[in-house]
Amino acid sequence: MDYRLCVLCRGARKLCGRVYCPILAKMRVLIKLKPLEFVSRELQAPSPPSVFVGRVGYPWVLAGPGVSMHEEVEAVDTPELWPRESIDKVLEFRMSLVYGRRKARITSMDDPFVLELQDLVLSSRPRDVEMVFEKPPKPRAFLDSVAPPMGPRGVVEKVRVLGSGSPLRVAERLYNDWDATAREAMWELYRAGAPVSYIEKLLSVGAVGRKTSRRLVPTRWAITAVDSTISEILLKRIRSFPELGEPLAFVRKVPGNTFVAILLPGKWSFEWMEAWFPGSTWNPRGSTVVIEGDWEGFGSRTEYPSIGGCYYACRLAVAEHLAKIRRQATVVVLREIYEGFDLPIGVWFVRENVREMLRSAPLRIRSESDIVELLNENTRLGASTWIRSSRILSRLFRCRKLDEYLKKVW
Repeated sequence: MDYRLCVLCRGARKLCGRVYCPILAKMRVLIKLKPLEFVSRELQAPSPPSVFVGRVGYPWVLAGPGVSMHEEVEAVDTPELWPRESIDKVLEFRMSLVYGRRKARITSMDDPFVLELQDLVLSSRPRDVEMVFEKPPKPRAFLDSVAPPMGPRGVVEKVRVLGSGSPLRVAERLYNDWDATAREAMWELYRAGAPVSYIEKLLSVGAVGRKTSRRLVPTRWAITAVDSTISEILLKRIRSFPELGEPLAFVRKVPGNTFVAILLPGKWSFEWMEAWFPGSTWNPRGSTVVIEGDWEGFGSRTEYPSIGGCYYACRLAVAEHLAKIRRQATVVVLREIYEGFDLPIGVWFVRENVREMLRSAPLRIRSESDIVELLNENTRLGASTWIRSSRILSRLFRCRKLDEYLKKVW
């Protein structure tokens, strides 16, 4: 970072090219944390509820609760509430969480520490949590271009969840159901209206599933498992729906990112692509744009996508939309990530922004030239690059199958 630019900018003009000011974001969090000073090893504060289960050392993992130093307690760990927030605000949420961690074996479901985590996560509202640390955590926020944003954290000797919880009725029933599989539990929770982030936490602390199969699941794995499982169940239904009646397109622009979705009449197939510009999170020192993606046809996907968990996060948002309109379609979703968006922020960003995009008014497509115009007007790379890079779009244009789709609406 060139601090000469910081003096000129003072957080207002974004002269560094980033979509957030790391100095102001960090300062706001430290102001909130400073009064604590952590002079004591004991801390009592509300939890959204929040837990984190690591993956290093598996099957022994570091796990524990997070408590909030932010006045908007429920919003701090609920990604469904973040799409309309600025990156600065999300960073403020994330770094205001103080995490206590302790090593636990993933299969130790009768460990009193694990039972406390399950009791916490079952609650649908914030709960006070009392933690005793080995030594006082330092009021430090961790923010750079590589590590994900994190607030203070420390090793705990004791965790106690205070008061009584208010679990969703369906969650409480599934917690006590030793015969329902984790897959069945995830689907039943989703159908009952439980947020995806709530289901992820239940899976992560081993609160659902058959008795002999329950275990702690690293948070990163739990997120992908929920996105993948729920979208696959939705797709089993979607594959029997009528084809979309007309081509549609959606566009969403947020600071540092552009999302575009193209839905075409046809059998279910799906492609997700990302273009990382130089100076963005996963292309920090590159000189050219890097485009990566993966796809699937009508059948079920059997291999983990090369592009990672964002693929399933996007697929879930798309499947939800198609299930709502009761149609199947050939779908291409692309994302451009620009210079200055250089913070690993999590797959929630894809899921929630694609959800928001598909809630917006669609653009009608009447010809091939409309797709070309759409991509030229709304993306930096332009139509020729995206069509050439896309397996589905290149095949449609090359085989002129697109004309057959479009004739249906002429």
